[in-house]
Amino acid sequence: MNDQPVLLSVSKLVKHFPIRRGLIIQRQAGAVHAVDDFSIELRRGETLGLVGESGSGKTTAGRTILQYYRPDSGQVLFEGTDLTQTSGEALRHLRRKMQMIFQDPYASLDPRMTVGDIISEPLMAHGLTNRKEAQEKVRELLQLVGLDAGYLQRYPHEFSGGQRQRIGIARAISLQPALVVCDEPISALDVSIQAQVVNLLEDLQDRLNLAYIFIAHDLSMVRHISDRVAVMYLGVIMEMTGRDELYSRPLHPYTQALLSAVPIPDPPLERQRKRIILQGGIPSPVDPPSGCRFRTRCPIAMPICAEVKPEFRQVSAGHHVACHAVP
Repeated sequence: MNDQPVLLSVSKLVKHFPIRRGLIIQRQAGAVHAVDDFSIELRRGETLGLVGESGSGKTTAGRTILQYYRPDSGQVLFEGTDLTQTSGEALRHLRRKMQMIFQDPYASLDPRMTVGDIISEPLMAHGLTNRKEAQEKVRELLQLVGLDAGYLQRYPHEFSGGQRQRIGIARAISLQPALVVCDEPISALDVSIQAQVVNLLEDLQDRLNLAYIFIAHDLSMVRHISDRVAVMYLGVIMEMTGRDELYSRPLHPYTQALLSAVPIPDPPLERQRKRIILQGGIPSPVDPPSGCRFRTRCPIAMPICAEVKPEFRQVSAGHHVACHAVP
């Protein structure tokens, strides 16, 4: 059990993207319900895995927490400060402590900048060092992420995908943050080097006491790195609990369906277990279903599921779920 203090507390976060129509006079014709009523808590040094299908709102949630997108409503307390009520220089100062590792290591690095300039840019932008000292700091960061300190003058195109992601990680930790949002940091990498990058993230967490929000599709990798896991569907958290509890006792039908698709490295067990095949595709976030958002694909949906939104409630110690069928 993590007994460190709470670093981040997100309460009832909402982010909708307006859809506008009209060439001259634009009117709002609807909205994409990207994140609705999103609430989590994260302690220092803890990793929260955030999983769900594409389009479930995971990345939007991460970017809204960091205030890359301003939320429509809700509260984001970081070290006791409400980020939604903070702007200007005060928010810029707090952003030093919150960083993001992006999904695509090929698109997230400026191809016209050297590795030294890419990693030192945050340090220079925040006025934390001069150019000479920055070069020495970059050498230390490169070694910390497992790269040769002599790579300072090279450009991103000279590196492999795994090496580029290490450069992105070095940039993210250069300001000594307390929170790092990892937006599917291994999904664009070869399987052979995914484990290396995850091991690096774990090592850095131990050394620097980092808290991670780890967004991913790969449930087996999430199980490896996370302390707790939150399952999202169509902008809403369906279930959240400790890693071992989620994988051994999933309560929500959506979580059960996701876990049934994870292969087991034991052929006899793999042949015996039952797969849960969800019918249809994920509904449009422009017009989400009434009541429970999962009801249109749920194998055990009841009439109440269409009428009443299930409460996201605690059903046992540390285990929260939003489902009418769970006692």
